[in-house]
Amino acid sequence: MIRQAIIPLAGLGTRLLPLTSVLPKELLPINGKPGVEYIIDECIEAGIKEIIFIISKKKEIIKKYFSNDKFYKQIIKKKKDKRIIKEYKKIKKYKKMIKFVYQNKPKGTGDAVLKTKKYIKDKFFLMLLPDDLITRRNCSKDMISIHNKKKCSVMASMVVNKKTVDRWGIYSKKSKIDKNNFYIKDVVEKPDLKSAPSNNAVIGRYILPKKIFQKIKKQKKSKGGEIHITDSIRKLIKEGDNFIGHIFKGKYLDCGTMNGYIKSSLEISKI
Repeated sequence: MIRQAIIPLAGLGTRLLPLTSVLPKELLPINGKPGVEYIIDECIEAGIKEIIFIISKKKEIIKKYFSNDKFYKQIIKKKKDKRIIKEYKKIKKYKKMIKFVYQNKPKGTGDAVLKTKKYIKDKFFLMLLPDDLITRRNCSKDMISIHNKKKCSVMASMVVNKKTVDRWGIYSKKSKIDKNNFYIKDVVEKPDLKSAPSNNAVIGRYILPKKIFQKIKKQKKSKGGEIHITDSIRKLIKEGDNFIGHIFKGKYLDCGTMNGYIKSSLEISKI
């Protein structure tokens, strides 16, 4: 059973400057709601009971956002606004679920995941990347369903333009399970166009085994001088662990670029 989720939030968000010079990208509003709340709601709907946020000291405003009880109480005392009361109750609910750990140096997703090691209780956990929103269908819920059937790791998959493979972790397929799921033969982090095994990309939803921490701990830095989670996943696959690629049914929105952020607000406003 998947009960815990981790969400790396320590990134600087440089692709969304100048907005992120003041506010973390995860708190930027998307159709009137902070982007990270869409990720939290996806977790809750998928049955997650605890969420671990990985932040940095520079992004402690995220922690404050979920801990601003005194501010809300003062406002509600003066003004019995139903909308504000509703928002406060929602934030309180989120607060009870969330733990915070710190990654103060940007060393990559692998290093970020390693910071959560002592908090992960079960054999598998969910990881979501906040730049990747998936609307109209709960991707995490579908992935947990296939995990419960196959008892192995699962990663969200999407076909991308071949010219953009160097932005993603790219899969090669081993065998088909059904029309939406397949076993993964290999995965390569940000390959160039010539060496890419396919154009099936890893999207920011992962169900990972707790034993991945052992691999990350021994892992050396790779592309960009960072510790990539994809390299540790690759080692587990080569050692015989099953990883499933899940072709999700929802609509993918990239919130990590300015153009994508604007499009995401427009798309979500239509729902």
